[in-house]
Amino acid sequence: MSKAEETVIEVEDLVVKYGERTVLDGISFKVRRGEIFVILGGSGSGKTTLIRNLVGLMQPYSGRIQVKGEDFTAMSDDEQIDLRKKIGMCFQGAALFNSMTVGDNVALPLREHTKLEEPTIEIMTKIKLELVGLSGFEDYLPSELSGGMKKRAGIARAMAMDPELIFYDEPSAGLDPIVAAGIDVLIREMQQTFDLTSVVVTHEMESVKLIADTVCVLEEGRVVGIGSLDDLERSEHPYIQQFFARRPDTEPSGDSAYARSLTGLD
Repeated sequence: MSKAEETVIEVEDLVVKYGERTVLDGISFKVRRGEIFVILGGSGSGKTTLIRNLVGLMQPYSGRIQVKGEDFTAMSDDEQIDLRKKIGMCFQGAALFNSMTVGDNVALPLREHTKLEEPTIEIMTKIKLELVGLSGFEDYLPSELSGGMKKRAGIARAMAMDPELIFYDEPSAGLDPIVAAGIDVLIREMQQTFDLTSVVVTHEMESVKLIADTVCVLEEGRVVGIGSLDDLERSEHPYIQQFFARRPDTEPSGDSAYARSLTGLD
């Protein structure tokens, strides 16, 4: 089997419930080594719940998640912790510790999970910050960074342990289009430079166009389409067509002054 055909994550018939409410209903897909796999969907589609299950922050009601051939859902807590050390996670909003410098935020996984000497950790921290374009910002506090810089610092921290697999939760959310595009380019560069397998949760179509190798579309907790962007643009599924065309659930009736202004009738 070639590297490109190797399955890094396999999700089989995943069901997640909050009480009696089913949030994810029979989710199945595979993520191949070295690809950027994008999970796409609107608010309430189950994207965040899915990624929380993929990294072991939640346990599913039923189904199975295999990571690098190991059944993640059947592991003990200690076994899951050991596997998560090999996985990078870039949280929505970066989730930096405000009381710590940028350098200390990036160094935290190395200090917590390795026995490296402090001079080595400092060197590795500087290298990771340089990779994301934040060389020289080690002593800054998160409050002194822009939104885009915080996202980059979050990516540097996710890369601290040199993972083979990295998850991004809404990496370009809340950023202006130019800064968001820069984050997308950085995600692609990290994937290509380090042969990373990346899973990206987003609702931003512009990001999908820039980074996605494979796209999985969720609607109300179910997979309604999976494939390349070209495949999905040809899909006849009504939700995928609506999402890609950015059409609202209801079209303006044309009777109101607001509706007429949208169509240029006023």
